[in-house]
Amino acid sequence: MPELPEVEVTRRALAPYVEQQTVESVTVREARFRWPVPPQLPALVAGQTVDRLRRRGKYLLWEFAHGTLISHLGMSGTWRVWPRARAVPVPGTHDHIDIVFMETCVRLTDPRRFGALLWHDARLGDVKLHPLLAGLGIEPFDPRFDGEWLYRRTRNRAASIKQVLLAGDVVVGVGNIYASESLFRARINPKRSARRIGLVRCATLAQAVREVLSEAIAVGGSTLRDFVGAEGESGYFMLDARVYDRAGQPCRVCATPIVRVWQGQRATYYCSQCQSR
Repeated sequence: MPELPEVEVTRRALAPYVEQQTVESVTVREARFRWPVPPQLPALVAGQTVDRLRRRGKYLLWEFAHGTLISHLGMSGTWRVWPRARAVPVPGTHDHIDIVFMETCVRLTDPRRFGALLWHDARLGDVKLHPLLAGLGIEPFDPRFDGEWLYRRTRNRAASIKQVLLAGDVVVGVGNIYASESLFRARINPKRSARRIGLVRCATLAQAVREVLSEAIAVGGSTLRDFVGAEGESGYFMLDARVYDRAGQPCRVCATPIVRVWQGQRATYYCSQCQSR
């Protein structure tokens, strides 16, 4: 599933092609996503200018003067940019939506259709009040996100620290891959109760989260099954993964075999020696 780094990589690739550009047309070939694409969407954005492309957690926010297009990539979604100076490929089976600008066609491909493309009208207030966004936690790159923030917001959380990171209401965007990698870097057992982690270790973890996500963004994210960036490039973070998807292989620090366990139906990878506490 595309996580924060993959969404941020996509945003950075798309932004030069769509910001301050006027939409000529929108073609919806398949509207059945996790939530149906609004039938009025093409009429809402045709002739309108994308003021800014932002990211909130794992959501891409296409900001117009009269509202915001909210995009989520689900488990297998990708946005691709095709210059109209050369022939745009004939849509394939899973190429569901085209947003056409003067010089480019931006295409949403989603084989599983677990993603979303929704409209939030500006008359309803700030897009951060939308039900999909209202409960999200702090951004990991927000200067306020530090050990004290994490410590204060985990005092009443009996769940494992891995599950708390994934929940998204304390800090957003730390999906399964990057939670495992961050906890390894912080030397914290992913099964440990969040409220049992002290202030100093919370500070170490907050720093590890920022470092891991920054490094993943720098190398284009992680390519697992379907993800590629907006210009077709693959991500290379998995080449340097310390624990994720390395069950049975030696820890890169101590050579202890990496363990895989299941938490909330998600695979967790960790080193029982390096992450004994």
